[in-house]
Amino acid sequence: MANELDETDMSLVSEEGRDAHVIQKQVPVKLDGMDKFVNVGVWFIFIIGGLVWNMKVSKARNYLQQLQQKIQAAASTIDNYQTQRVVILQNCAKLLDKAVDLDKSTFTEIAKYRSGNVSDEARNQLADKIDTVDRSIKVAFENYPDLKAHQEIADAMKQNSYLQQEITAAREAYNDAVLRWNAEIFQPWAKKRAAWKAGYTTRIPFTASKEMKEKSEGVFF
Repeated sequence: MANELDETDMSLVSEEGRDAHVIQKQVPVKLDGMDKFVNVGVWFIFIIGGLVWNMKVSKARNYLQQLQQKIQAAASTIDNYQTQRVVILQNCAKLLDKAVDLDKSTFTEIAKYRSGNVSDEARNQLADKIDTVDRSIKVAFENYPDLKAHQEIADAMKQNSYLQQEITAAREAYNDAVLRWNAEIFQPWAKKRAAWKAGYTTRIPFTASKEMKEKSEGVFF
């Protein structure tokens, strides 16, 4: 029997290479024939079994609700770091005395995001917006080398760099929670039943913008 993945079979090799992209699509949970059979069959065969099954589904629902709260907590951590970063960048803009202003709507959006009622796409858009402000400040910073000796500005830029690292770590934690969620809602049979009944779908992980992807592939040296 041949290997399923045969590295010597050149017809399966893509010479063009392949980049990875996050698919912006939510996949709903659906029950197949076996899921429906297990759900209905248990009730018809044994009443006690049906009660036990109902308890399992209830327990699965509680578990998924807790997992959902964990995802929200991870998202809130990202929002908190991004809020701190906005404040630091605003202070940098004032110190540089340049016309690098944050759109007032940014703070309105942040207040909404911290409430926990925000989509993954909206959070990504805010991240791109903050990165744009960051780049504008860095351009102004580089155009005036003497400013690098300004201790307040140097400290602010250092804090900004630190927060960028923390945001990256927070995004990884968020994506780990999303990955776990996407796997758990399809676990047969109680969790899948609970997810279907609640109308749950898969969640979309954090996605880098097209501009940031292109920059990462550029030549810096």
